[in-house]
Amino acid sequence: MTWDDFLWFAIPAIICWLTAGITIYAFKRKIGEWLMLCGILIFAAFIVGLWIGQERPPMRTIGETRLWYSFFLSIVGFITYKHWKYKWLLSFSGLMAIVFTCINIFKPEIHSKHLMPALQSYWFVPHVTVYILSYAMLAAATIASFIQLRKLGRGSSDSQLYQLMDNLVYVGFGFLMLGMLMGCIWAKEAWGHYWSWDPKETWAFVTAAAYLVYIHLRLRSSHPRFTLWMLPVSFVLLLITWIGVNYLPAAQGSIHVY
Repeated sequence: MTWDDFLWFAIPAIICWLTAGITIYAFKRKIGEWLMLCGILIFAAFIVGLWIGQERPPMRTIGETRLWYSFFLSIVGFITYKHWKYKWLLSFSGLMAIVFTCINIFKPEIHSKHLMPALQSYWFVPHVTVYILSYAMLAAATIASFIQLRKLGRGSSDSQLYQLMDNLVYVGFGFLMLGMLMGCIWAKEAWGHYWSWDPKETWAFVTAAAYLVYIHLRLRSSHPRFTLWMLPVSFVLLLITWIGVNYLPAAQGSIHVY
């Protein structure tokens, strides 16, 4: 299977996710849940087929990470919805999965079957996987922060929503740090040093520090509005680390830009 087959899987998945986001509000809840799950399974089938067809993990480029981001975001949204019962979680995760899927449809990329030597490591798959999982969780936490800010603006708050945000951030931050640790070990094996402070690593450090500020403020239970705004700010930093840094002139010689 190749990227030429992507459209035949993407369109059914988009239909399932879009319909799930609507029916979860308009019709029986179970129909929306099954449609969401169906979209996830369709996407999983394409990822497995692409992995086999390319003879390597499809995790090398931005386009391939968008593929995983859509997949993991839909899974995280579905699981957290099942636990917390917030309908917007299912709709949001489905919508964002559709957005990243559409980007891959309208900006198709043809990828080589071969990986550069530095990427031919057993750290490759777990490193990328835990990072994309963390991105999906932290994205959901960011949307929850906007909803809580809106509630605070109306003079109320939702304790359960705070618990959801905190759990998403704690687990997402844990995956973020695990990915960073794996990256350090991988860098040592590939280039002889754990950390070089190149642009990608510097922005990763800034992003992790921003989420630590949020966690610290939440534990102190002070400045609720400022604390909530830390999540959107932190997620912007995360997006710069993930995508934006690749376009910086200083990053063109980075070992992380392939």
